[in-house]
Amino acid sequence: MLSHCSLLLLVCVVRLLSPSSALPFEQRGFWDFAMDSMDTGGFMTMMRDEEEGSAVEEILPPDIPICPFGCHCQLRVVQCSDLGLTEVPKNIPRDTKFLDLQNNRITELKEDDFKGLTNLYGLSLRNNLISKVHPRTFVPLKHMQKLYFSKNLLTTIPKNLPASLVELRIHENRIKKVAAGAFSGLGTMNCIEMGANPIHNSGFEPGAFKGLKLNYLRISEAKLTGVPKDLPDSLHELHLDHNEIQAVELEDLSRYKNLYRLGLSFNHIRNIENGSLSYLPRLRELHLDNNRLSRVPKGLPDMKYLQVVYLHSNHINQVGVDDFCPRGFGMKRAFYNGISLFANPVNYWEVQPATFRCVSDRLAIQFGNYKK
Repeated sequence: MLSHCSLLLLVCVVRLLSPSSALPFEQRGFWDFAMDSMDTGGFMTMMRDEEEGSAVEEILPPDIPICPFGCHCQLRVVQCSDLGLTEVPKNIPRDTKFLDLQNNRITELKEDDFKGLTNLYGLSLRNNLISKVHPRTFVPLKHMQKLYFSKNLLTTIPKNLPASLVELRIHENRIKKVAAGAFSGLGTMNCIEMGANPIHNSGFEPGAFKGLKLNYLRISEAKLTGVPKDLPDSLHELHLDHNEIQAVELEDLSRYKNLYRLGLSFNHIRNIENGSLSYLPRLRELHLDNNRLSRVPKGLPDMKYLQVVYLHSNHINQVGVDDFCPRGFGMKRAFYNGISLFANPVNYWEVQPATFRCVSDRLAIQFGNYKK
């Protein structure tokens, strides 16, 4: 009986000391954590592959997105800025929402550069050398809403922009002409920034903005000599600063009845024709600083909602008691909270206090000392 027990104990010890025939665990990466979701058949197949050595080289599933070389891809944002790229990179993940290609040396956009990027929401091409855009470049971008194209070498508005576009920033290019229908089909466009282009008034063909329902438009730092007359009548903000506008004539503003803010700073305006501001009943802000006005424009007291008027750095040498406020009580719906008159040849002590009777606070008035 004793010898039998000894024999059994010896067998157990031998089995414990013998090397295991099972392969050691090999961590292959993230996809090992999905093993416990496999069925028995899938698990056994993987084990056979492991024993045969076929799992030495990692094979990624086909749906894993590939990030272009040198770019950074995270949370559907692909950042490829400042890489010295001369063309749009390949292998951009198809689920990309925002693509950043700014500060490169891209010279041309080809037909298939954005093929398959149907989910793209925003595209930044700022500060490149782009002078040529294929007519079908933007056709795949069915849902793009924001396009940043400033600081390039474009001479015209690119064709076939996505109908879904809401915001277009195309300033600091070489655009001299906007053809009729250049923005056709862009009924959801809300904002266009196209300043710092060498465009004259004659560069806007009749119907250039037809069909647009813009809220915001900036054509600053251009070659305009007058207020363009064929802009969208839906505008809430119009910025025409840093141009060569000489005067505002009676009919110049007649179609812009929805304006809340009008920017005409840094022009050569000497005269604003009496009655021209009456077409802007909803105006809140009027920027006329850094011009050549010799007096406060007529019509300000009748603007019920006007709250901010910039008139500094002009040639204004007198301010009348009724230049800003209406005579009747309660006629103005909103008090002024900003009137700037500094850097004008007018002495503040010569202006009657009643001149600013419809100003919310005396600190809202900026006079300062005039220096020649």
